[in-house]
Amino acid sequence: MLRFYAADAVHAALDWHRLADALAAAFAGGAQVPLRLAHGLGGGDTLLLMPAWRQAKAEDQGALGVKLVTVMPGAAARGASTVAALYLLLDRATGEARAVIEGEALTVRRTAAASALAARHLARADSQRLLVIGTGRLAPWMVRAHCALKPSLTRVALWGRRAAAVQTLAQTLRDEGLPVEAAFDLEEAVQAADLVCCATTSTVPIVRGAWLRDGTHLDLVGGFTRAMREADDAAIARARIIVDTYAGALAEAGDLVVPLEAGMMARSQVVAELAEVLRGERPGRTRAGEITVFKSVGTALEDLAAAELVART
Repeated sequence: MLRFYAADAVHAALDWHRLADALAAAFAGGAQVPLRLAHGLGGGDTLLLMPAWRQAKAEDQGALGVKLVTVMPGAAARGASTVAALYLLLDRATGEARAVIEGEALTVRRTAAASALAARHLARADSQRLLVIGTGRLAPWMVRAHCALKPSLTRVALWGRRAAAVQTLAQTLRDEGLPVEAAFDLEEAVQAADLVCCATTSTVPIVRGAWLRDGTHLDLVGGFTRAMREADDAAIARARIIVDTYAGALAEAGDLVVPLEAGMMARSQVVAELAEVLRGERPGRTRAGEITVFKSVGTALEDLAAAELVART
């Protein structure tokens, strides 16, 4: 029977710990994940298709799904979201549709959980101070996920370009019982943080390498095209870098592609993709004073794992 899962049902199904475990299993187990397909629709509008599938083996019946994403800059003027998404989960054996899942809830949950999962291996075990940069739709979920999956965090700073938006979001998160305060000096906030999470759509670097203390973990989650930047070349040059996938990050992430092409960083600095760290094939953090970066552009593997978890509820 085909079921529809609205946003509230998706959030209810994706407990942070269960979702992190499902993502870890998916990354470790592997799946077929082609690069996303982007189709220009004219007028700046884009349709993205993000398929993934896992073949059946032993007791695993396999899985098949695709996320459809529309990016329409003019939608805001019509009272709609610029980005909209829907996920279709199919039966791997028959191809029949099993579930239609609201895509934004699925995306923010899996994105935040993947970053928090990576931080378990890349941030220092004694990390206490989290800084989240951004006040958009993803930002509060990054706070929630990191706090849920890294209990050593006791203080959270929130920074954004619009002070009113920062204060409003900080209050919302405080009302949930999270230790969030507004930050107004970005350089000072970065220097004080153990874990810095960027969740923006910036096209110019926000975090500067000169601000990063030894031992900081930098989570770059907002940029997903070559034109987007959240960290400057100096920050990237100082770091040990892990990516969600080589194929996606090295093709699409401006934070890596631009300094690579300019000769400001070596390809060898990208030491692992997350699956290799989770399988124990490559280490995450290797010493306390190391600066680590997790660069993600999003992978359909995460959508598939999260969608299966939703459909099992």
